[in-house]
Amino acid sequence: MLIRIVKLTFKPENIPSFERVFDESKNGILAFQGCNMVELYQDIKDPCIFFTYSFWDKEADLENYRQSDFFKAVWGNTKILFADKPEAWSVNKIQSTNPS
Repeated sequence: MLIRIVKLTFKPENIPSFERVFDESKNGILAFQGCNMVELYQDIKDPCIFFTYSFWDKEADLENYRQSDFFKAVWGNTKILFADKPEAWSVNKIQSTNPS
């Protein structure tokens, strides 16, 4: 399983717009082949910082999503809201305390 973590920093006035974009697109992301879960987190100390976690069966599934018109539209609507450059990591799960 591959996990994609993306750190996103927004201008405070753009947070409601981002939350709307995420809410409207999360089911579309989840509908892509190989996507098992999409989560959104907000930093406690800096509420302008968000993290998305998406869980993919394999890297090719994530790449198919990233090359899609759907991704390009969502990303286009998101990147105009940034206060800072996004950061992203693709990681493999090594261990978990979750029984699933």
